[in-house]
Amino acid sequence: MKESKRLRVSEIFASLQGESTTVGVPTVFVRLTGCPLRCRWCDTAYAFSGGERLTIDEILARVSDLGLPEVCVTGGEPLAQAACRELLATLADAGHRVSLETSGALSIAGLDPRVRCVMDLKAPGSGEADKNLWDNLDHLRPHDEVKFVLAGRADYDWAKDVLERHGLARRATVLFSPVTGELAPSTLADWIVADRLPVRFQLQLHKILWGDARGK
Repeated sequence: MKESKRLRVSEIFASLQGESTTVGVPTVFVRLTGCPLRCRWCDTAYAFSGGERLTIDEILARVSDLGLPEVCVTGGEPLAQAACRELLATLADAGHRVSLETSGALSIAGLDPRVRCVMDLKAPGSGEADKNLWDNLDHLRPHDEVKFVLAGRADYDWAKDVLERHGLARRATVLFSPVTGELAPSTLADWIVADRLPVRFQLQLHKILWGDARGK
């Protein structure tokens, strides 16, 4: 029997979803190792390297042991590992509700239709805006989400222009989030309301509850 493909995994744990439209839902997180980006405010730099090589079957077993239907595959950048797509499909085959958190720097074309894609678009303040793969917008589906993490007014104005120019709100749910410690949440909320933007404001719930604790 052919052995299941292996991926390098930083951690697998159960917590509350801290972002996206399922915020607050108990979720199993599968954090894959490696990322080609170096966003200025990255809070998971520990996932750039290291980790444990596990087969897809071993990952599925660990996820099943944690006993939750909701599973989020994150990173790092999950799509940097070729077997990620097979992992997503296998988790969905097992009956899980699956989401993928991705940077938007790698193609999301051809994702399993059962998987909800939560894709970043990197604003200039991240230092990685040149990595955005704009063709990805053509592959968004109505149940997908696009996330902007914003460090200040310049990032906000950039995101507003992208939102309007590409008609993003007609393609997927759009999320605006402030960079912790750089943009006051109330300020971003006021801008969104003043401009009547068709977006969803969000804070990182896990940071409010547990700070930068790993595995939370």
